[in-house]
Amino acid sequence: MAFIDYYKTLGVNKNATQDDIKKAYRRLARKMHPDLNPDDKEAHHKFQELNEANEVLSDPEKRAKYDKYGEHWKNGEEYEKYEQARQQNSQRSYSSGGFSGADFGEGEDFSDFFQSMFGGGGGGFSSSSRGRSSGKFKGQDLHAELQLSLHEAAETHQRTLDVNNKKVRITIPAGVYDGQQIKLKGYGMEGHNGGPNGDLYITFIIPEDSHLKRSGDDLKTTVNIDMYTALLGGDVEVKTLNGSVKLKVKPETASASTVRLKGKGFPVYKKEGQSGDLYVTFNVQLPKNLTDRQKELLKEMQKS
Repeated sequence: MAFIDYYKTLGVNKNATQDDIKKAYRRLARKMHPDLNPDDKEAHHKFQELNEANEVLSDPEKRAKYDKYGEHWKNGEEYEKYEQARQQNSQRSYSSGGFSGADFGEGEDFSDFFQSMFGGGGGGFSSSSRGRSSGKFKGQDLHAELQLSLHEAAETHQRTLDVNNKKVRITIPAGVYDGQQIKLKGYGMEGHNGGPNGDLYITFIIPEDSHLKRSGDDLKTTVNIDMYTALLGGDVEVKTLNGSVKLKVKPETASASTVRLKGKGFPVYKKEGQSGDLYVTFNVQLPKNLTDRQKELLKEMQKS
């Protein structure tokens, strides 16, 4: 597999902050997401590369290894040891005219052995006749974003995802929040040499709703009422997560005043039957294009 420059993949430089990396990944992942490019194999491939780059660079420990060892970051310490061994054997070869005294099996060429470890084997380790044990390595973790509407996030439901050419069916509990991340163990890239598979991390993206604004487990909304309803009282329709309800407006309701509808907010995550509250703010709209008669009546009210 050709070496992939993770910084170039995300379009950031090596001095990029964690916040820069996060923003770059989100921007590109949205653009290349399989849901938006269902028939574009190149976009799918780039999306996988983005996940791989983000999985490494968003983890400070992995990033440090990548910066030090490059494509051999997974097996960095082993790579360093064998690079030292290669140099030592090179020196012995120079002084003795061959590989006499080398620690490799009879008839085994050092470059072939080194290639089997770090060349085409994806990080796999081969055992020499001297008894080196094969290395088992966990597969790479994958990262994905899943966009939900506010109403979808308020209901427990199932989704089927296409991950690494596999169908993964997950249950999304009601009450998930924007930016929340869950881990699906073993749904990442395949492990090496019998090692465990990586994990899949899913981050939920929940855009703001046009009518309801979430604040923790509570919801907020604004309802316009005319001056006459504000002064005399009346009924208004209020949109909630579960349809519209009729709300009574008390006489002499001031603009920007708020009432609470208990239990009409957002479901509490993994607490079935519990929900926050809905806060309704009234916005009193003054009448326009008054007739002369209406203006006279208002003047009379003002004098009285």
